[in-house]
Amino acid sequence: MPAGNADPLAQIDARAFGFFEARRLLLRAGFGGTPAQIRALARLGPEGAVDAVLNYARIEYDPDTPETAEFRGDLVREWTRAEQQELRQARIRQEEEAIARFRERREEMERQDRRQIGLIIAWWMGRMIHSPRPAEEKLTLFWHGHFATSYRGVRNSYHMHMQNRLFRAHAAGNFGNLMRGIIRDPAMLEYLDNRRSRKGAPNENLARELMELFSLGTGHYREGDIKEGARALTGYTFEGNRFVFDAQNHDRGGKTILGRVGNLDGDDFVGAILERRACAEFVSGKLHRFFSADAMPSEDDRAPSRREEAIEGTARTLRRNRYELKPALRELLLAREFYRADAMRIKSPVELVAQTARSLNTPTRRVNPLRRQLDVMGQLPMFPPNVAGWPGGTAWINTSTLFARQNAAAYLISGQLPGGGRHGREADLRPLLESMSREEVPGETDGERLCSLLLGDPGHPAGAEADRVLGRRPSREDVAHAAILITANPEYQLC
Repeated sequence: MPAGNADPLAQIDARAFGFFEARRLLLRAGFGGTPAQIRALARLGPEGAVDAVLNYARIEYDPDTPETAEFRGDLVREWTRAEQQELRQARIRQEEEAIARFRERREEMERQDRRQIGLIIAWWMGRMIHSPRPAEEKLTLFWHGHFATSYRGVRNSYHMHMQNRLFRAHAAGNFGNLMRGIIRDPAMLEYLDNRRSRKGAPNENLARELMELFSLGTGHYREGDIKEGARALTGYTFEGNRFVFDAQNHDRGGKTILGRVGNLDGDDFVGAILERRACAEFVSGKLHRFFSADAMPSEDDRAPSRREEAIEGTARTLRRNRYELKPALRELLLAREFYRADAMRIKSPVELVAQTARSLNTPTRRVNPLRRQLDVMGQLPMFPPNVAGWPGGTAWINTSTLFARQNAAAYLISGQLPGGGRHGREADLRPLLESMSREEVPGETDGERLCSLLLGDPGHPAGAEADRVLGRRPSREDVAHAAILITANPEYQLC
């Protein structure tokens, strides 16, 4: 049977699962790995490897690191009643000095909060690079792009951190529970203007995006569903860092949402969404595009339908398991199509940085240059461009971002700052070369084995160029130079 007619979710044969398949699994479901980590997964076979990746909760890892404990939840706050009264009196009396003191205090709060969002970004990037549970962080990144919320609109770093932990808590859990969590999330309630949505004056933003961007897609709801959904979400607000259901401002009247009728609240709204067939298909499509491939490879004119069949198959798995995500993810990651050499994804900037650091075990570098590079490349965590998130795919690549991507990889390897300057020495990759031979990385030479690790192709021409740089007894600088040469190739942008 031609490949184009085969079941797109047919499981990969254990005999076909080797170094390159394990490498792809670590890249797509995590952020890459060392030769030893890749080989360890390859020895488990496809089912054992996928289970090891997805069952990350078995790995002990304390999420409450000292860095987390230092994040403050009181940097941004409303004035107390006493402070409000004091400010009101100062305005009535036109006491400019007192008013100025309040303004300065607010500005200082905002300055401290901007510093803290930088620390939170650095903390999360550190988790992506160092966590022994990379799939947990990869799924957290996926949900951050799916339920896209930006610090620019939230203006509260601790609320962004709370949302990040919400995504992590439900990363491979139940999509319905995550939806119920997001309608109670202070960052989302602020970002989509639901905080002050009340009976008689409902705000429709959250209700609209809940269906259009988060669960159903356009064409699967009506404007009336948005209006009724907004009524169901009235009174969903927060005080400080805590969700509050304001019963007095909740509309308790009868509503009709997606065919469900009654005195519906936010949970009923989510329940009505989950009952729709389109919901599972929408979520399945997002999972396939993020984890599998930007587009299904074309072998014949049936290829587009093959992509649709794969999405529908995973949607059936979601529905059958009542939106538990792990069975659907397992099916997707075990599919033969997932491992096809021509089923490629363009790495996002965050993936590029985390993978380079993780696979090569590069030294810790300064965060600010990396933040600037991520911003130039188009993906600064906590700052998605809008509620639709990052477009991904070919949108990641243009002449300016490609140059920045090469600079970011070179900075991690060499410590050389873009535009001049240096932070630390080159990464010492000589132990990596030794381990590649020990771990039987495909390739006859060090250059070929580096290409296997970094490009997934021992026969790539960059291998011969790297070997010329390495020579017989390569220095620390030689190995770093060879790695930079290889990562500068266009194929390094793919996974």
